Amino acid sequence: MLFHAQPFDPVAFEIGGFPVQWYGILIVLGAAIGYVIAAREAKKHGYPDDLFADLLIWAVPIGIISARLYYVIFQFDYYAQNPAQIIAIWEGGLAVHGGLIGAVITGVVFAKKRGYSFWKLADIAAPSIILAQAIGRWGNFMNQEAYGGEVSRSFLENLMLPDWIIDQMFIEGAYHHPTFLYESIWNVLGFALLIFFLRRMNLRRGNIFLTYVIWYSFGRFFIEGMRTDSLMIGGFLQTAQIISVVLVIGAIILMIYHRKKGIIETRYWDKDEKLMKKNRNKKKKK
Repeated sequence: MLFHAQPFDPVAFEIGGFPVQWYGILIVLGAAIGYVIAAREAKKHGYPDDLFADLLIWAVPIGIISARLYYVIFQFDYYAQNPAQIIAIWEGGLAVHGGLIGAVITGVVFAKKRGYSFWKLADIAAPSIILAQAIGRWGNFMNQEAYGGEVSRSFLENLMLPDWIIDQMFIEGAYHHPTFLYESIWNVLGFALLIFFLRRMNLRRGNIFLTYVIWYSFGRFFIEGMRTDSLMIGGFLQTAQIISVVLVIGAIILMIYHRKKGIIETRYWDKDEKLMKKNRNKKKKK
């Protein structure tokens, strides 16, 4: 009989008897790194230093709540019987699509109240969002969730994976596809693409964010098809695949619509009217 290493403890440490999960740590780490990148990019374009900090204060908690609500809705039978588990987000169960819905709504309201272009803020945030997702997927690794169908150990070894990943993929008596890793790698590649667009290409506003939607959703569709723990509709349709198709089609239609109707002719590097007004007021005071 082969020896299999014990899985990693999902609890990183305890504070006053309260367990701090790796899942939460990695989500916070992803958000923090994403914030630093977004704040630096925003500063290059003349935005206030605290703009994305103010946005993050609202977007992160609302995103987490909406991600959890989305997950609970599609697992309602279980949570109706176990209502106390609804708040147990440290055990996993945050749906990315739900989080995005909440974060986008927050961003729209925030941009409108502050008088900035939502599309430009979304373009700046897009690389940070997908990088945060790449980091957050490792929380699924620590919880031994978001994995695919059964495979052999030799299959995983042929992927040139280290033993500590292979051993963690030994779940309920069998090895499984590390779909969390596939998605994390796909997201890192997406980050590289989006940060290149952000820094080197003067696209129409909104196109970087919409490219993020297409890139993430395209990869998620295929990776989701490999998973065995997906949220389902009707017991046979994978929710994330349906949403991914809708998002890809919707983003492409929106790009075409913006171009044909001339709704967003402003380019990414063009300044916001509010910023231009601020600069004019500064000059007058001088």
